[in-house]
Amino acid sequence: MKLAAMPETLLVIDAGTTSTRAMLFGSDGACLEVEQRELTQSYPRPGWVEHDAEEIWERSLACARAVVERAGGPGRIAALGIANQRETIVFWSRRTGRALAPAIVWQDRRTAGLCDRLREAGHEPMLQARTGLLLDPYFSASKIAWALEHWPDVRDCGSDLCVGTVESWLVVRLTGGLHVSDATNASRTALMDIGTGRWDPDLLDLWGVPARCLPEIVDCAGAIGRTRPERLGASLPIAGMAGDQQAAAIGQACLAPGTVKATYGTGAFVLANTGSEQRRSGHRLLSTVAWQIGGERRYALEGSLFVAGSLVKWLRDSIGLIGAAAQSEALARSVPDSGGVRFVPAQSGLGAPYWRADARGALLGLTFATERAHIVRAALEAMAHQTHDLMACFAADGASWSMLRIDGGMASNDWLAQDVADVLDLPVERPDQVETTALGAAMLAGLGCGMFPSLEAAAEAMGGPVRRFEPAMGDEVRNARLAGWREAVRAVLH
Repeated sequence: MKLAAMPETLLVIDAGTTSTRAMLFGSDGACLEVEQRELTQSYPRPGWVEHDAEEIWERSLACARAVVERAGGPGRIAALGIANQRETIVFWSRRTGRALAPAIVWQDRRTAGLCDRLREAGHEPMLQARTGLLLDPYFSASKIAWALEHWPDVRDCGSDLCVGTVESWLVVRLTGGLHVSDATNASRTALMDIGTGRWDPDLLDLWGVPARCLPEIVDCAGAIGRTRPERLGASLPIAGMAGDQQAAAIGQACLAPGTVKATYGTGAFVLANTGSEQRRSGHRLLSTVAWQIGGERRYALEGSLFVAGSLVKWLRDSIGLIGAAAQSEALARSVPDSGGVRFVPAQSGLGAPYWRADARGALLGLTFATERAHIVRAALEAMAHQTHDLMACFAADGASWSMLRIDGGMASNDWLAQDVADVLDLPVERPDQVETTALGAAMLAGLGCGMFPSLEAAAEAMGGPVRRFEPAMGDEVRNARLAGWREAVRAVLH
């Protein structure tokens, strides 16, 4: 009897910071369908950022259902993959499956004081050695500790409490109760020992987090679980999961040690593959799990910038300097330089290599000759300046770059891509499909369901053409730009 052929499409839910979407990929990497919904971000106090967890679930499900319908039904889909904003944390009831409180978003800075106190008490070296991270509000553990202290609905839940990052929340709702987290997301909580791949008892004690509320840590690809039939019309295998930045690195085929990618999304994140080596940074970078397959982990060094595309969104929605994000490129091209204006995007604090939760954004060098285009150009220039700061740290940690692969929504801006190449004085490659986060999740799902024998085979089958940007800026201009940037950062820090 002839066996039925495996369906050749892969469904991905990509739950980001400002929107969630579902995408359908062919086995050749072609994006066949997309459905996207905006997510509401709430700012109840300065420095606080929250999401409605039920909204994340409902809009993610609505997107997935729309794509399944347009695909011709669930029988056309081989497997489901999930990518997600990483450090955002969700609290829900094991019994009801409903959220107990707002989701605290990765950008949230309410726990800065707690992190400062633990740093002053000498806990950061131990935490960095075991997690590869630093004491910063960015990571999930301090958010969990804060919620357990301040939100009665979370604190008093006892054994009914479940806590997880966004992929964990989506899986529990899709499956009707499976509480798991993949190793990349778990590695961003500041609770997991990235050497052993398990929750660390000393870290649980440090933060006051009960182990019973946490998910089981699982591989990024494989038989993770199955959706309830009523969710998507049939029971589909969940076969791939990764945090958004790790998924983007996989989507960019950064599978060999030394390969580097930068994603310019809501924030900007650079990952350099370090292979099986868990490399501890001496320059305030992070060591993180790149992926875990078959219980074996691969690692990366990461530089995290908190403000990137969110700066353009702020210029559009809050300040009104642009009417649409795409307008920023034309404005940047309309002037020969920034007119001496420097923009330090620290509205959510400064990430690597400074890690200053107390820093605030600054616009410097304004004169009566300053025009709207100068400010917008300075905002875009800050992306290259920040990336250059990270490049120096990676080099100091023994992970020099020879080329940078870029992706994310901002990377579609040709001016910005060229500016990054010019300021770094390195070739920059950008795939035609800049939304590589979802593509990486699709590759993991394809591996997990047996469509591909390895990540390398998935990357070869699903990879597409790239455009290359060569540096063309003179040393004098580059040096002047970077000197002005360093002066502006010093002004913000001091």
